[in-house]
Amino acid sequence: MEKTKAQNILNEGFVHTVKDPLWQNIPMTKEIKALMEVDDVQKLARIKQNGPSYHIYPGSVHTRLSHSIGVYHLGRQILLSLSKKSEDLPFTEKGMMSFLVACLLHDIGHFPYAHSLKELAIRDHEELAGEMILEREELGKAIENTGADKAMTAAIIDKDLLSSDEETLFYRNVLSGTLDPDKLDYLSRDGFFAGVPYGKQDTDFIISSLSYHDSRLCIDKAAISSVEQILFSKYMMYRTLYWHKGVRSATAMIKKALMTALKEDLISFDELYGIDDNEFVLLLSSRKDKCEALKMVEEVEHNHLFERKAFKDYDSSGVIETKGRKLEDREEMEERIWKSLLNDYPNLRKWEVIIDIPEPISFETHISVLNENGKVEDINDSDMIFSGKVSSLFQKSLRKVALYTPSYISEEDAWRAMGEIIHG
Repeated sequence: MEKTKAQNILNEGFVHTVKDPLWQNIPMTKEIKALMEVDDVQKLARIKQNGPSYHIYPGSVHTRLSHSIGVYHLGRQILLSLSKKSEDLPFTEKGMMSFLVACLLHDIGHFPYAHSLKELAIRDHEELAGEMILEREELGKAIENTGADKAMTAAIIDKDLLSSDEETLFYRNVLSGTLDPDKLDYLSRDGFFAGVPYGKQDTDFIISSLSYHDSRLCIDKAAISSVEQILFSKYMMYRTLYWHKGVRSATAMIKKALMTALKEDLISFDELYGIDDNEFVLLLSSRKDKCEALKMVEEVEHNHLFERKAFKDYDSSGVIETKGRKLEDREEMEERIWKSLLNDYPNLRKWEVIIDIPEPISFETHISVLNENGKVEDINDSDMIFSGKVSSLFQKSLRKVALYTPSYISEEDAWRAMGEIIHG
């Protein structure tokens, strides 16, 4: 497709404007705006982007819908930038619209409470999104009205859907890569609403530095520092916001409550799919009379969080890390700690002792660079400060194995009980 036609497709008919505090005016066609108003998409307006982080950062109450609209906007900006730089692109109108719709819908299968459910044996939200796109009649009709293709849209979002179509695979890599519109939006948006400066990116410059070569998304070599900034921002956002000890406490309490209820067959995995934040809280609260641990859900809602009483750096060969790789495997160690504390704290309940082990973080640096001579090369450690070694150091400084308990437990007793596990 020649550049003029691509630009016309990406501009003509975009007559509706959505106001956004981060990106200001976001243009949409009437069909894309109608898609945004479908119930399956509007549900995202009732799911907070950062779950319980608003207890620590009160402004952090923005939603998955506002984020999704931002991703759609940046996805369109990327396509516009690529079309300006290439005389001819192997894109189709159906493909470009499918990509824009995939950007808007990439989170429609997302769960409430951010990543509180991530460690549970539930289906990936990308898989659920793909299924919804292919099976929901109203959603499917609204997608097709935009000029997008349902199957292509689903395949861009869900990587497990097999596809050999080169255009689909390109869009898939753009939507979930080092410089993806998802990351560019959530880092800036989350930092903006939390009131911290660490997530801000030079987004206009980054997007203007992108180009299409050899079926790959490339960035000008002069803009490598922007890639480093994104990776460092991600590190800082995890350090200050996503893995703040208060946010980790709230997340750990929700996971513990839910894990207990699932184990006692009071809740099924199927009940967790397709619900929003309020429905999630109501569901768990309705079963608290049968499962005392579910009271923690209301405790989190009222910002009565457990405190981090002991912690250590993550060590892949450590006793707790080795024995507690899976959420359910930590119960035996938690019970041992609970029994160790019980003599001094007879009112302490078993489920009030929680071991938290953060999951690995990916600081991916897979990006192709366009040199001054027009040659495309893969980026490597020698080109960036943010090498594999630095990434490992950042991981080490972030990941803390922690023990959370009610506030009345002393740190001295918590360290003693945790030490008994570590040292046998």
